[in-house]
This record gives sequence, structure tokens and C-alpha cells, in this order.
Amino acid sequence: MISFKQAESYFKDRIGEDTNDIKKVWETFKNFCQEPVEGEEEKEILVQCGVYDFTGEELFHFDFVRQFTVYDEDEYSHMEQLHCEFLFNPTVELRNITIEEWSMDFVNLDDFFHHVENLQEFKIPLNLKAIKLEIYQEEI
Repeated sequence: MISFKQAESYFKDRIGEDTNDIKKVWETFKNFCQEPVEGEEEKEILVQCGVYDFTGEELFHFDFVRQFTVYDEDEYSHMEQLHCEFLFNPTVELRNITIEEWSMDFVNLDDFFHHVENLQEFKIPLNLKAIKLEIYQEEI
């Protein structure tokens, strides 16, 4: 079992060098989300997308997130998110797409993944070519 501290490097190892195939990365992400993480009480998975200018440049962000609630002993400490984020130039079509879907709104991860994969807003960027993939973990 991995710890939340190992999550980023573990996931990057699972992805390998083939980061241009969004569908393959998505399948790897889904499998990673099924794996237990030390201290994790509930799977907290987010799929989100939209056009944002976080860096000063407008880009379409297609982001798969696994969130970890971290405890020190039995006390809440903080949360961390592992992002698997594809970036695209914001076309007219992508400017009209926004998603924010949390796994906790579903009975189980299979139902969540099935729901997300059937969203038209998810299918569109899944079939495009990203300009960049960023995998990073941050405290929130």
C-alpha cells in the first residue's frame, strides 16, 4: 500500500513516457483510483474542466484529481490533491465546456466513472490532442 506522500511519483511511474494518449492516461488514472492509499477513508475523485487563466494565459484545463484527506494521529491535518491535468488551446468548442463531477456524489467509483465517461463534455477533450500534460500534487 502506498502513502499519500508517494502518490505523485507512483502515479507518474504508472503513466510512464506515453503521455500523449489521453484515453490511456485516463484508464491508468481510473485504475490508480481503485488502489488503496494508507489512511484513506473514502475515495475522493474529481473530474473537472474549463477555460481558465491561472497562469495569465487562457487555456482549457482537463483535470483528473485524486484528493487525500490527511490526518496526524486521529486529528485532521490538511488535504492534498494529485492532479493529472491536460492543457489545450481554448477553441470555440472547448470554451463552452465546463465539468465539475465528484465521486462522493455516487454510490461507488464504477458508477462515477460510468457517469463521467458518458458526458458529452468529457468525450470531446478526450479525443483531442493536448499541448501539455502536468502531473503534480499540492496541499490545499
